[in-house]
Amino acid sequence: MAGKKREVQLQAVVNTQSLWDEMLQNKGLTVIDVYQAWCGPCKAMQTLFRKLKNELNEDELLHFAVAEADNIVTLQPFRDKCEPVFLFSVNGKIIAKIHGANAPLVNQKIINLVEEEKKIAAGEMIRPQYHEILFVDPDEDDGGEAPSESVDELYYIAIIKPDAVTGRKSQEIKQKIINAGFVIEMEDKRLLTEQQVRDFYHRIADQPDFEEFVLFMTSGLSHILVVSQGNEEQPTLGETGPNPETEDEEINEDNPAVVIPPGMKKRDSLQEYLERQHISQFCDVEETVTNVNHFIDVFFPDFKNMKNLKLEKILALLRPALFQEKKEDVLKIIEDEGFKILMQRQIVLSKEEAQTLCQEYENEDYFGKLIEKMTSGPSLALVLVRDHGLQHWKELIGPSSVQKAKESFPDSLCARFAMEGLPINQLYGSDSLEAAEREIQYFFPPQSTLALLKPHLTQEQREEILKLIREAGFEITQMKEVLLNEEEAENIYSKIKGKDFYQDVVEMLTEGPSLVMVLTRWNAVSDWRRLMGPVEPEEAKILSPDSIRARFGRSVLKNAVHGSSNTYEAMESINRIFADFVPETPERNLKL
Repeated sequence: MAGKKREVQLQAVVNTQSLWDEMLQNKGLTVIDVYQAWCGPCKAMQTLFRKLKNELNEDELLHFAVAEADNIVTLQPFRDKCEPVFLFSVNGKIIAKIHGANAPLVNQKIINLVEEEKKIAAGEMIRPQYHEILFVDPDEDDGGEAPSESVDELYYIAIIKPDAVTGRKSQEIKQKIINAGFVIEMEDKRLLTEQQVRDFYHRIADQPDFEEFVLFMTSGLSHILVVSQGNEEQPTLGETGPNPETEDEEINEDNPAVVIPPGMKKRDSLQEYLERQHISQFCDVEETVTNVNHFIDVFFPDFKNMKNLKLEKILALLRPALFQEKKEDVLKIIEDEGFKILMQRQIVLSKEEAQTLCQEYENEDYFGKLIEKMTSGPSLALVLVRDHGLQHWKELIGPSSVQKAKESFPDSLCARFAMEGLPINQLYGSDSLEAAEREIQYFFPPQSTLALLKPHLTQEQREEILKLIREAGFEITQMKEVLLNEEEAENIYSKIKGKDFYQDVVEMLTEGPSLVMVLTRWNAVSDWRRLMGPVEPEEAKILSPDSIRARFGRSVLKNAVHGSSNTYEAMESINRIFADFVPETPERNLKL
């Protein structure tokens, strides 16, 4: 009986609507285990709750309760569900819920919320504006958007600093994060504003060199990541699991408040992992739930809509006969299927390239004829992007054999666009995402150009132009905001220095800060000039109405943007403005 008495003291028993309403009067955080009468509360979590209660020692701020869904009207949506559900009430408002006995996630949520309550009580922070979550039947699918507070996953915000981006360490850091089992849900490169830096790093604002640090963090591109814990395989706690009253517990030595229940393995937080990998000096992490939610809203306002998308880039190729006879029909189908064409080019394959792309047919009698056809004229290479693009493209084009396609996949492009003389699929697609990356680099080798957004643009216009740049398939590999003086202006406009209007250009540039960037993609110089449009905005509105200058230009001088005229000028300007820039020169290797 002593054990039962201790459980009652740990968790208040709530089994009527009136007791539920009374419980919501609690000040601070109340963690509620919602249970069904036939199975009882989740005993596997009680050891964790007891340890947190003892170690945090916050009786006024932290409360635990068990609530019987069968007898409480408010909890009707949770009736007849066998999965444990934990609700988090802050001052009577239910702000979050977690499905399942996920001890690490529940533990982190409690610690973060208690820490926030302590800071609020001490006057160190303002209470966040929580939105109360709505209770709906977890099995119902009404097609609506789930409220953000009911998202059960634990996220981090990570910022890879400008020096790491410049030193091309971003990819290495991201790969280490992925290798550790974390998932990068969304990412972006951006120039942080001064206010964003001050908000993210408010905890170190009292350090003597903080102002210098703010200047450093706003001096170049940072890489912003939303990272989740991922779905690493590990035993799940449940009511049928080991009895925490009788088995030994593992206690996290770094944080005694964290109990690792039997059968579960302690997993590093993202910050702990980065420190163990000795890369934490290049990447800072925010883990507090409320702060993470705030910065997701700031940096990724469409996160809730976009996080379930898996945009994948692949290489597609129309073989010469299909390209000559049915190009427009195929391109229409590609667009109708939701693919976006990022890049395209005609290319006459060499014999070696054709043999590599057609190696699956090398043992067939017609292989020689196939290579002859593949090198007889231009093929059309495409870079396509779509949600789950790799698998969708494979399903769309069908098998490699025309006979198999006609027998089993008559609606596939292989069957629909079969050509006389060769029994193979007239369309090619990357076999894997790794192959796609290699093939895209080969057929569309990256090039860099200098781009400048002029001072007269508003912040909103800048954001719109940056969005257009990304949508056009450019990668922003370097960026900085700078108030150009005459010498720096010459580094960009050296070609027109002797012109009569040169001084007018310099005066325009000194009116305010410009945003200077290095843009990288295949054919970057000419494609950026095409996206900019004609120099004269009025002419641009007629000849290229969707161009940047047509939409944002005011006059020839204030025509919104500038770009290098050729590859030589681009590299000269880039080397002057971004002295540390190293152009990307990937090894061109088509080996499959």
